[in-house]
Amino acid sequence: MSIGNSPEDERPFEDASEEARPSVGRALQQARIAAGLTVDDVSTATRVRIAIVHAIEADDFAPCGGDVYARGHIRTLAKAVHLDPEPLIAQYDADHGGRPAPTPAAPLFEAERIRPERRGPNWTAAMVAAIVVVIGFVGFTMVKGGDDNGGADNIADGAVTEMSASPTPKSKKPADPKPEPSDSAIAAAPQDKVTVKVTAADGRSWISAKDHNGRQLFDGLLKEGDSKTFQDSSKINLILGDAGVIDLYVNGKKIEDDWQPGAVERLTYTKGDPQAG
Repeated sequence: MSIGNSPEDERPFEDASEEARPSVGRALQQARIAAGLTVDDVSTATRVRIAIVHAIEADDFAPCGGDVYARGHIRTLAKAVHLDPEPLIAQYDADHGGRPAPTPAAPLFEAERIRPERRGPNWTAAMVAAIVVVIGFVGFTMVKGGDDNGGADNIADGAVTEMSASPTPKSKKPADPKPEPSDSAIAAAPQDKVTVKVTAADGRSWISAKDHNGRQLFDGLLKEGDSKTFQDSSKINLILGDAGVIDLYVNGKKIEDDWQPGAVERLTYTKGDPQAG
């Protein structure tokens, strides 16, 4: 007969706190049901395909196409079902190895420095100098003509009238000064590169930017009022987590698109006139 606890009694106590917390997909599904929404309703409101919504609610993130897209979909779906997306993003990162550190984008801002505008010739000063020369020449001619042959008797009245009636050349009106570039434009955007400026005008938005080689230029959250500028020799690939709050400028021109709040947009821009890829 043995004395003491049995092997079952010596098993360590299992903490069920992690099991009690629902997964990311389960939390989204429960919030959707509590809000009285169907998968079709969420897909229509967020523009996320029905198949991807079903997969995410089943904690299958493979159809999203990568961690960057998965985070964007989680954030969009959370807003649609009235959940705070940040805890879900943090839980997703913890379950999938964490978010990669963003690539410093400071060297890319060189194109945003405003170059001094070249000033043209000062035509106003040139015209004033020309008028002074003409008036001086006319006065000298009249005085010299009055002294020739002992006086002004030999000068015909018509000649005097013609001389005195000579119209004074009118100075050309100087051209209106060029307006200063607006804050919305990207100053001196190079013609041989593509320059993209992203501004979180109406709220916070997560964005991701890559160059033509697929190198990550930026992956993070823009707070309201923040801006980021990216430049590449041929192409910039963008993902906007909440495109409805973004103002976008490509090669100095504002992109006018009716993006809805919470919409995830994947965009590609190249050199020349802005054109969505």
